Parts: sequence; C-alpha cells; structure tokens
Amino acid sequence: MQDFTAGVYRQQREYKSFSPSFINCPFTWENRQIDQLVEQAANLLGALNAYAEIVPDVDFSMPMSIAKEAIDSNLIEGTKTEIDEVVLPQTEIPAIRQTDWQEVQNYIEAMNFAIAELPRIPLSTRLLKDVHKILLSGVRGRHKAPGEIRRSQNWIGGASLADALFVPPSPEELPDLLSDLEKFWHNTSLQLPYLIKIAITHYQFETIHPFLDGNGRCGRLLIVLQLIDAQLLSKPALYASTFFQKNKVSYYNSLTRVRTANDLEQWIVFFLLGIVETAQHGLKTFKAIIALRQEYDTKILTLGVRAKNAQKLLQRMYATPIVNVRSVEKELDISFSSANRLLKSLTALGILKETTGHSRNRLFVLEKYLNLFRS
Repeated sequence: MQDFTAGVYRQQREYKSFSPSFINCPFTWENRQIDQLVEQAANLLGALNAYAEIVPDVDFSMPMSIAKEAIDSNLIEGTKTEIDEVVLPQTEIPAIRQTDWQEVQNYIEAMNFAIAELPRIPLSTRLLKDVHKILLSGVRGRHKAPGEIRRSQNWIGGASLADALFVPPSPEELPDLLSDLEKFWHNTSLQLPYLIKIAITHYQFETIHPFLDGNGRCGRLLIVLQLIDAQLLSKPALYASTFFQKNKVSYYNSLTRVRTANDLEQWIVFFLLGIVETAQHGLKTFKAIIALRQEYDTKILTLGVRAKNAQKLLQRMYATPIVNVRSVEKELDISFSSANRLLKSLTALGILKETTGHSRNRLFVLEKYLNLFRS
C-alpha cells in the first residue's frame, strides 16, 4: 500500500471528477498494526458467532441488531429515528415522522432481502441494485432512479458541481469500475484477509458512488453482507454503522484522506478499529441478553398456568419489544381479557413497562431488553 495511488482528477467542463484506480490487484502493507487488528477483529467475530449460536432462539433477537444498524446508518445521512419508534407499527408513528420511520424500515427490509438472496445470488452489482431499489422505495430519493446505476453526474457537498466537496467518477467510467470491484470480491488468488478486502471495498464503493442517492446506506449495508458472505459472521449480529455514526467526522475524513493523500493504510486501521469496537459491544449485548433471559425465566415460573403463554410472548418480544393488548390477543390466539391479564401480570413482575399512562390503547415495552439497543 506504500505504492498505492487512489486515482486521478479528470477535467469535466467546469469541474473535475475523481477517477479511482482499479483495486483488483495484490496489496501489501508495512503497518504492523493492521495485522494485529485483523487478528483481534477475527477473534472477536468468532466469539460473536459463538454467542449467536448459544443464545436460545437467537433469531428472535436478530431483528433488533438489524434495526440498530439501520437506525445508525440512516442517522449518518440525517434520518433521525429512535429504536422505540422503529419497533412500533406504522399506525403509532406521527405523520411528521412517517418518512424517517419508513427509511429505516426500508433498510431493514433491504438487509433481510439481501441476506436471504446471498445463497442464490453471489455478491454482485445485480444484488446491490435490488438492495438499492428497496432502500429508496417510497421515500426521499425515490425519484433518483432506485435500483439503477446512475447515468448522470452526482456530487457530494456544495450546491452544485462547481463548488462540490467531491465529485465521483463520470457515468461512462462506472461499468469498468464496477466490473473491477466484482472481480476483486471473487478473486481468490489475491490471498488478502477478508476484513482488509471489506475495508477496501467500502472505500472504493463510496468513491465510485454508483447511484444517484443512497450510496452511504448501500455501502454500509454491504459491509454486513460481505461479512456473512465470507462466513466471518453467520448472522447479522454486528452493527458497524454505530461506530461510523459515533465517529462521523473521522469516518468522512479518513475516506477523504485516501483520495487526497493515497493513504489507504490509515483507512484500513480506522475500519478495523470500528469492527473491533462494534464486535466488543455486540459480545457485551449478547451476554446481557443471556442474563436478562435468565432473570425473566425465573420470574415467569411464578405465573403458574400463565407461564407458558408468558414464555411465548417474551420469545416474540425479543424481535418486537413493544406490544399492545390486541397484538398479544392475535399473536397468542387468546381472548382479549386473557391477553390483558397476562400483560398486567408481566408488568407487576417488572418484566414489562406500560409506556402511555392511558387506560386505553396502552403500549407495553420490554424495557430492560430495549435499553440494550438504545445505548
């Protein structure tokens, strides 16, 4: 990477666009911190996978990890939605918050779609176009060619191309750049650690900026897809966007420094530090979930004949930690009065918390569990 050249600027009428170098080539590096971070990150991801296997009914809690990733990735782009809102049905969301809520729901849908498609469709531009179409469906950006590689010039920052902070490559360059990116993904002869390949991919994807809108969200979603595709993760238990959001200025500056100073190594170090920190937080969350479930199970045993339904309800609430009486009635196929009594019992045990303070249309939240994803 000492000899890495990020690309060149090309004059395009009144502005210059950046033409990145191809990346489907061998990479070497001298920064030993990279090797240490790759090993540390790989070990932590392995531990995260192990916890994902031992947590009972772990698939019920995966929607919360995906929701956390979706919230923070969208927050980087200015979409502000709280975890409490994301797990509520759309009918409970105020009209002024509907668009932000839908953008996060789209991210969740796109992630679930892509993970389900990976065994059938290899990691490819085709898959990313399908992901992008879902991301922009019915929200801001829906008029900017969802699911289509751009045919016009876009830019980052500034009011126009003339005063833009960064202008990605021209549309004519995209076919070759995206072809090179796909070859890089599937080139097994490079003998490059997957985590470094994923780091380089994110830089290159954001530099190419292949869509008119939604490139940041699509690029960050791609990180999780690559981790799963490389079998570094078996489930989407990592929310790397939390690190990028917390270090938003450094995130953008690090990507920019690659283009301006050809310094790819500092980006890889920053990226790997993000994986390490996020994996550590994921492990902490899994441990807390296990402890919390044990606490809940002990309390539920005191409910006698209602214990079985209480267990079923809690199992579902690990995916959707806010419910009302009607949803419990439907989910458990019990009477309204039985659902009401069950929620009352779980509230008395301190497992659930009623959040509205109303006598009707009440909402009950799995408070301690939801708090694990609020931080």
